[in-house]
Amino acid sequence: MHFTIREIDHVVIRCADLDNMVRFYGAALGCPVEKEQRDLGLVQLRAGRSLIDLLAIGGKIDRPDSGAPGAGRNMDHLCLRVEPFDPAALRKHLAEHGARLGEEANRYGAEGFGPSLYLFDPEGNLVELKGPPDA
Repeated sequence: MHFTIREIDHVVIRCADLDNMVRFYGAALGCPVEKEQRDLGLVQLRAGRSLIDLLAIGGKIDRPDSGAPGAGRNMDHLCLRVEPFDPAALRKHLAEHGARLGEEANRYGAEGFGPSLYLFDPEGNLVELKGPPDA
C-alpha cells in the first residue's frame, strides 16, 4: 500500500493547568475552542486546518507513559504557519499575552526556508510561528 501524508491532523499536548493553556492558545495564538470534553480532561482547539488537543494530566484519557507528568515540554515543539508574518507585531502581541519569547531565525519547514519565531507556552512547551517561504 502506498499513501501520502497531506498535513498534520492534530497535536496533543499534555498539560498541568488545562484552563490556563486554553486561555493562552485562544488569546495569544487565536485558536478557538472547537470541542470540549471536560469529563475526559480534553479541549480541542482549531489551528487552521489542524487541531491542537490539550489533555489534562491525570484526566480520564491521559496516558502517563507518554511524557513526564507535569514537567512541561511534553513534545519538542509545535510549528504553526501564520499569515501575515510581522515579527515586531507578533512579539508585541505575544508579550501582551505573557508569552516567553525565543529566537527569531530563518528556518526550514514544509514550504521551504522562511522566517520563524520561537515562543514558549505557559507550561514551557516550545511553539514555532512560521512565516511564508523565502522568495
